[in-house]
Amino acid sequence: MKLRIYLYVLAVLLMVPFAVTAQTKAKKEVAVQLYSVRSLLDKVDNKDGKCDAAYIALLKKLAKMGYTGIEAANYNNGKFYDRTPQQFKKDVESAGLKVLSSHCGKALSEEELASGDFSKSLQWWDQCIADHKAAGMIYIVTPWMDVPKTLKELDVYCAYYNEIGKRCKQQGLLFGYHNHAHEFQKVEDKVMYDYMLEHTNPEYVFFQMDVYWVVRGQNSPVDYFNKYPGRFKILHIKDHREIGQSGMVGFDAVFKNAKVAGVKHIIAEIESYSMPVEKSIEVSLDYLLDAPFVKASYN
Repeated sequence: MKLRIYLYVLAVLLMVPFAVTAQTKAKKEVAVQLYSVRSLLDKVDNKDGKCDAAYIALLKKLAKMGYTGIEAANYNNGKFYDRTPQQFKKDVESAGLKVLSSHCGKALSEEELASGDFSKSLQWWDQCIADHKAAGMIYIVTPWMDVPKTLKELDVYCAYYNEIGKRCKQQGLLFGYHNHAHEFQKVEDKVMYDYMLEHTNPEYVFFQMDVYWVVRGQNSPVDYFNKYPGRFKILHIKDHREIGQSGMVGFDAVFKNAKVAGVKHIIAEIESYSMPVEKSIEVSLDYLLDAPFVKASYN
């Protein structure tokens, strides 16, 4: 009998480190850009509008890893990943995740740029905004814009984004722009990114800074935080491959200055990998969960 009690106590003691580890693993608000798992989502079949089990399983895996929300990257013909806005919202939330934001956009035509009349494109945006509202989105983010040929064209885009942002705000959403590296080129004699920050209305347009692309554009995210405080509601946290592996991006400085930037949310995006996709996005999240300079929440 004593031997049995001894063995039981020993077993419990051996399990304690594992239990403590599971209980004390950091919990932080970190969303994931679904472009990170695009190769897995491409395999998902949704024939006849039926929700594929693999798609739901993938969303649940993201939640189990510790991600708390998603940013979509597949709005097309009124649907997200071939699901209606309502179905997409239900799928994400049933997996234990929050619907946070979406990347989508509509470039202006040559005629619209020349005339400055973008009313036709705004009709598309009216439907887009309605669909995103139905999907439970908080933010809509335009992820790309070619470098305009002239400052006049850039002015038209700034006016265009102001109007989109105004319409978003009227419907309870917020509109933003996501950078790559090419925005740090000059249009005539002005840095494109700076010009956009200075000629869009903060009431209607925020900036989703991709810190990796700022560094690749040979600039400092923190310098931009200080120059344009409060403009960066969302940060895209990205690295050359897995987050924190390259040493290229000074993530500690980025996060320590998040308050100045106006950050409310962080989103992990992993575009390339040195290991299988699912492992890559989990390793990237673990880096953020373990990093002492990343707060539990910025909202």
